[in-house]
Amino acid sequence: MKLNMIHLYPELMSLYGEYANLAVLCRHLQDLGVETAIRGLTFEDEKDFSGADLIYMGAGTERSQKAVLTDLQPHAASLKAAAEAGAVLLFTGNAMEALGASVTDKDGKVWQGLGFGDFTTVETDRRTPHDVLAAPVLWEETAVGFMNKCSTTAGITTPLFSALSMGFGNDREGGGEGYVSGNVFATHITGPVLVKNPAFTDLLVKRLFAAKGWELPAERPVYPHEAAAWAVTAGELRSRLG
Repeated sequence: MKLNMIHLYPELMSLYGEYANLAVLCRHLQDLGVETAIRGLTFEDEKDFSGADLIYMGAGTERSQKAVLTDLQPHAASLKAAAEAGAVLLFTGNAMEALGASVTDKDGKVWQGLGFGDFTTVETDRRTPHDVLAAPVLWEETAVGFMNKCSTTAGITTPLFSALSMGFGNDREGGGEGYVSGNVFATHITGPVLVKNPAFTDLLVKRLFAAKGWELPAERPVYPHEAAAWAVTAGELRSRLG
């Protein structure tokens, strides 16, 4: 069994050690007997997403985000085609914003997004660094991580996290955060998010196995993490939030 992965702009979009998201995902897969091959894709490379089982992009500076968005935008259709063909997409940090309809920078310039969703992002002069506690929509264990954003995102109706008890959501304090549609996952949470949240990693493993038609072993390795100290279910968190 083998999975092919694409890491978009690994040097430019890897703030907060975001490359570790792929490292921990590959470790989980390899422990299940899956061979993984990662191909970095940069500005000079042909934008060929065919045959990719997973496509990942991490966080970057606001300037880097605009550079990669400009480079990727002409290839939005082929990126969408890869997702429709079964590829899992994971965009973390401000890479999430690229999946929407547009990003308006703090000077008022509008940058066209990749169009996976109709949501829009507007950068502000206010930067919000904060630890995060989030209630996931697709798994039970509370998510933890870090967020350092200077934007608000409006129009997301399918957030990856229903509410945050710590941190700034897509468009308001404590609100829903991230974006999910089918096998397209996005969140501003860094940390890196998969390192701190084994349950999220396990969800991606399940989706990757399902896309290939592979049978997932009933018993899988357990990866304890200090995040277990936050062990509260998403249901409990929602009840605390009222």
